[in-house]
Amino acid sequence: MSSLIYQSQKADPTLSDFVESFWMLDNLSENREVILLPDGRIDLIFSQSLKDPFHIVLLGIGTHPEQVVIAEKTKIFAVSFNLLSTEYILHQSVSELLNDAKILPQDFWNFNVDDLNNFDKFCEKISIKIKEELSTQKIDERKIKLFDLIYSSKGSLTVKELSEKVIWSERQINRYFNQQFGISLKSYCGILRFRASFQHIKEGKLFPEENFTDQSHFIKEIKKLSGFLPKELSQNKNDRFIQFSVLPKK
Repeated sequence: MSSLIYQSQKADPTLSDFVESFWMLDNLSENREVILLPDGRIDLIFSQSLKDPFHIVLLGIGTHPEQVVIAEKTKIFAVSFNLLSTEYILHQSVSELLNDAKILPQDFWNFNVDDLNNFDKFCEKISIKIKEELSTQKIDERKIKLFDLIYSSKGSLTVKELSEKVIWSERQINRYFNQQFGISLKSYCGILRFRASFQHIKEGKLFPEENFTDQSHFIKEIKKLSGFLPKELSQNKNDRFIQFSVLPKK
């Protein structure tokens, strides 16, 4: 992917419950067709290209692969949020954005095209804004514990196990997930298990490393969420699976 420049940065540790990472993508050449795979993140994207002026888009959770075109000379700066951010930072439900996106006001959070000039400064500015949004919030400790367990286990814990650990009924948790995110907790955990397999598959490990009952279950889940077999993902012909292309080499 020599024509694509990718860079990512972890958020301040104080924001780790809410922000997965900051990242940028710069397409230096012609249009590129890529496939986006479900990864369980909520993305806030700031971008511009030769044809499209500066705009800001909020992407909801994806549950299936999506083929997109990264236009020539496109620059993207983005925040990948953990789910807890929708309630305490974005202050909205994203249930209607399941496999969808919406354009936000051009002056959202007081960002503009000049903020795409320097990635480090972008990360600093948006971190300050996120901390401002959190400073007036009283965070539900039960939700913090729930999401900590979900992410630290990479989706491997059952809804029953999570319910027992946070003392919150399965019914209430699923109601919260469906109303806030448009997806059940079980389905979301399946996406996290899928994402956790990316690095293994890229390294050619085409068998379940963890969180899958057996080989058949592994292949079935990978095919369901990606539309491809693990072997096809590992080959990543023409760098079409962009999340595999930007994974670090080991």
